[in-house]
Amino acid sequence: MEELFAGQGVLLGLGFLVLGFFFHAYITKTNAIAASKQAKAILAEVQKEADVIRREAKVQAKDAILRARENSERDLTSQRKDILDLEKRVVEREKNLTSKLDMLSTKEMQLTGRMTEISEHKEALIEKKRELENQIREELMRIEDAAALSKDEARKIIMKRMEEELQVEANGLVRHMQKEAKETAKKQAREIVATAIQRYAADTVCDITTSQVSLASDDIKGRIIGKEGRNIKSFESETGVNVLIDETPEVVVLSCYDPIRREIAHVALERLIEDGRIHPARIEETVEKVKQEIDDTTRHAGEEALFGLGITGVAPELVHILGKLKFRTSYKQNVLDHSVEAAHLMAMMAGDMGLDPKIAKRCGIFHDIGKALDHEMEGGHAEIGAKILRKHGEEAVVYEAVGSQHEGMDVQSIYGVLCDAADALTAARPGARMETTDIYIERLEKIEKIANQYAGVKSSYAVQAGREIRVMVEPEKFNDHGTSLLAKNIAKQIGHEVKIPGVVRVTVIRETRCVEYAK
Repeated sequence: MEELFAGQGVLLGLGFLVLGFFFHAYITKTNAIAASKQAKAILAEVQKEADVIRREAKVQAKDAILRARENSERDLTSQRKDILDLEKRVVEREKNLTSKLDMLSTKEMQLTGRMTEISEHKEALIEKKRELENQIREELMRIEDAAALSKDEARKIIMKRMEEELQVEANGLVRHMQKEAKETAKKQAREIVATAIQRYAADTVCDITTSQVSLASDDIKGRIIGKEGRNIKSFESETGVNVLIDETPEVVVLSCYDPIRREIAHVALERLIEDGRIHPARIEETVEKVKQEIDDTTRHAGEEALFGLGITGVAPELVHILGKLKFRTSYKQNVLDHSVEAAHLMAMMAGDMGLDPKIAKRCGIFHDIGKALDHEMEGGHAEIGAKILRKHGEEAVVYEAVGSQHEGMDVQSIYGVLCDAADALTAARPGARMETTDIYIERLEKIEKIANQYAGVKSSYAVQAGREIRVMVEPEKFNDHGTSLLAKNIAKQIGHEVKIPGVVRVTVIRETRCVEYAK
């Protein structure tokens, strides 16, 4: 029985073993099938990603090709433009060369004509020389014939001729001495002027370099000075202006050559006094705020002047510099108003002469722009104005006209002449420079009266607001030396008897006119 049970157990064990084997094989097959499906899914996903990457690569390649094509087209367009510009410049240069060749040929013809005229004049001079030699021979013969004259008569003839020869030599000697005297006087004048500036500059510039600020009481002076001078030191360092506090009651004086800085200091100090809080921090804040306001006012003044004249296309820097003239005066005449008036006058004169009024206006409004920077840059205001106008892109005709003022640069066009004329006209207008019409007329009449009192003077005319007087004389009563001496005497007397702003030019005109009528 036990053996039977033992055999059955073995069979059962074998059965379970066979079942386990088949179950394991089933599980393995199932896992293999699942793994195969998963691998196929992974392969499909990888294939999709590869397709996406391939498509993106194609798109990127197309974009790169398009960008390269656009860049190449842009470069080609730029090169074409450069070539066209180069062709234009070459054509313009050819035109300029052609015009210059035409001018050279014209000048050559003119020179040829002048050479012909010179040769003709030379022949005429040779003929005159021959005539003079003949006259000298005739005179010698007359003198020989005159030997039969009395001793006194012969002496008179000789003395008269010697007097004439000596007069000619004396005139030449006087001119030579005048030339040497002018050269020597120029050096001495510089030394004298330098000495005068050192001695009297303070009195001369006091009125135009200082401003006064009125105070409610003298107690405010102490607050302006501050403890140990902190407030006044801070104010002077922030504004660049000297604050003068003396015993003058209820007045503080601001001194500075720069009118802009002086105006900033004037407004800032008035506001600090009105506010009552005067200390270094408040001073710095107020001065900075006033600087911005004055800067805006300056720019607005320049824009308003240009707008009133209808001038456009001006560099912003020039607008700001032009506005600074609002705070500048010349002989107590506001320079910005003077420039606007000069621009209108130049436009009217240019229109009458068939010139461009727009260019004339630009020359007029900018003719004194150098005065806004003459305390910052070296040179005269005409030279400074020409430099800054050229720097900021103004046309050559404009800055050349501005630079040619007061015998500066050589005048290259008619606009330079108009610029000087308009400048003189605005200054010459009665009342323009703070003098009454009565004083103005009285000065002109006095200058003419001085000239008219000399013998041989037919008439005289004071022009250019009394800066020049033209004296007409009777030609038979004066020779070249006499006219020069008359001009010196008139100039000397005017300098002693008339109070004049600047100098008066004395021009003596000796003219002989011979008129005949053909029948």
